[in-house]
Amino acid sequence: MPSYTVTVATGSQWFAGTDDYIYLSLVGSAGCSEKHLLDKPFYNDFERGAVDSYDVTVDEELGEIQLVKIEKRKYWLHDDWFLKYITLKTPCGDYIEFPCYRWITGEGEIVLRDGRAKLACDDQIHILKQHRRKELETRQKQYRWMEWNPGFPLSIDAKCHKDLPRDIQFDSEKGVDFVLNYSRAMENLFINRFMHMFQSSWSDFADFEKIFVKISNTISERVMNHWQEDLMFGYQFLNGCNPVLIRRCTKLPEKLPVTTEMVECSLERQLTLEQEVEQGNIFIVDFELLDGIDANKTDPCTLQFLAAPVCLLYKNLANKIVPIAIQLNQVPGDENPIFLPSDAKYDWLLAKIWVRSSDFHVHQTITHLLRTHLVSEVFGIALYRQLPAVHPIFKLLVAHVRFTIAINTKAREQLICEYGLFDKANATGGGGHVQMVQRAMQDLTYTSLCFPEAIKARGMDSKEDIPYYFYRDDGLLVWEAIKMFTADVVGIYYQSDQVVEEDQELQDFVKDVYVYGMRGKKASGFPKSIKTREKLSEYLTVVIFTASAQHAAVNFGQLFLGMYPEEHFIEKPVKEAMARFRKNLDTIVSVIAERNKDKKLPYYYLSPDRIPNSVAI
Repeated sequence: MPSYTVTVATGSQWFAGTDDYIYLSLVGSAGCSEKHLLDKPFYNDFERGAVDSYDVTVDEELGEIQLVKIEKRKYWLHDDWFLKYITLKTPCGDYIEFPCYRWITGEGEIVLRDGRAKLACDDQIHILKQHRRKELETRQKQYRWMEWNPGFPLSIDAKCHKDLPRDIQFDSEKGVDFVLNYSRAMENLFINRFMHMFQSSWSDFADFEKIFVKISNTISERVMNHWQEDLMFGYQFLNGCNPVLIRRCTKLPEKLPVTTEMVECSLERQLTLEQEVEQGNIFIVDFELLDGIDANKTDPCTLQFLAAPVCLLYKNLANKIVPIAIQLNQVPGDENPIFLPSDAKYDWLLAKIWVRSSDFHVHQTITHLLRTHLVSEVFGIALYRQLPAVHPIFKLLVAHVRFTIAINTKAREQLICEYGLFDKANATGGGGHVQMVQRAMQDLTYTSLCFPEAIKARGMDSKEDIPYYFYRDDGLLVWEAIKMFTADVVGIYYQSDQVVEEDQELQDFVKDVYVYGMRGKKASGFPKSIKTREKLSEYLTVVIFTASAQHAAVNFGQLFLGMYPEEHFIEKPVKEAMARFRKNLDTIVSVIAERNKDKKLPYYYLSPDRIPNSVAI
């Protein structure tokens, strides 16, 4: 009788193992086997991190194995199990891999296909077509869209983390990590000890140093020691946590009536302000988004305020960016003066503090929350709803949306909800942050997520003119490496543009993003469909870059880009593409390390060895 060797790998995360009964059935082209209990005498099967092998003998030839069924039945108490993969050695000595990387909960069943990525057009066998269809039908019931706030991108339909499908919940380690990081952030900021500092006026600039006490690394210490200086202020717009607002000024705005006479002490080229603009030496950061946003009123005993500044900056003869004029609100007038470096020391410093405060609010709510977290969640929900696990695009992207939906759900529970951390610590709390997202959605376009296009649109693309914009330089290197990788993968599975256009599952994924994520707004520029391999490669690059590199640049995380510990792909050409991708990323790491070697203030946020795969890792 034919005999198969079945190897079962259990996850290594906490509580991944199980004591439940595990049954296996094999479905082949010539028949289906009976259920076999996978159990070895006097052995604790399916322990956390274990790789267990079993001999399974069947009564008759099954032909080519098409599916593997795994059933879990209760032994004592319900005991969730994380199955990484199954490997099958056939009677003729061939090996077939069945990736899973999913939880089996309760008395559940999972049906697995082998690990070869397949488009729908590749499936000609009825049972495989049926499996594909049923998987999506099940997922679309589990992953539903919901409007958390009017005008927001739609999010997952779950009130809290425990309502999420088990496969996208934090595993125990990640959940504990979230809690510890949250607590550590509160400790670092002395939220409990110095809460009164956030709810009353500070009396001394030394109060800032107390906030930095427990943040001990080279960059933060250097910023703490030099934060009052104009050079540091300008540098942060290029390479700080929000390097996406500064743009080249091509025309002085009427709402900022600054003259040459006002700033001539800052202009080093003996030119007029208008001539400096013409030569491309003037830059601007405009916080118009904050104009009219309601300040936090959740604590009636604490008055909080918001500004909507316009900040003019200048590239000096050393090619460094420095501020030369600041207006704290949008409408000029006697009660809205323009502050200058020639003003009294603390007048100028306070003006810069107001700008930095506004930059913080835009960074946290728009650059970070909206444009990485919420956008990545849209891609993630659409992915689970429209692409089966066997689809090559699912296999490619799933690592880049890992835990994204979970961390966003936690944020809606604890951070940006009513009475959450935003309400306690931010001047935009109490609803202002919601108004900001609603406004910023008007500028959330597909093109603005294409890194090279976004840099060019702000006039910041010239390395010769702006040599110290490391966010741009490193970002372009990483963008190109990702795009080369996605082009490789697309080329493996899509032999022509026609195959792309006829891939209905792919088109449904793209349409879901547009209709639900971007609320069907034509002005967003998000495609409703994709018709060429080149456009597909670009689209996939946007998804991966947004979730990994862009998030790292504005948040900074751990080290995973290019590393795929869950082996959803098994084909040799894709593994070779991954190896090339990692090699290209290693080259970028070396380039950035060499550039940073002698810098007092190194920039490493976009070094690939420090970029997490997704916004939640």
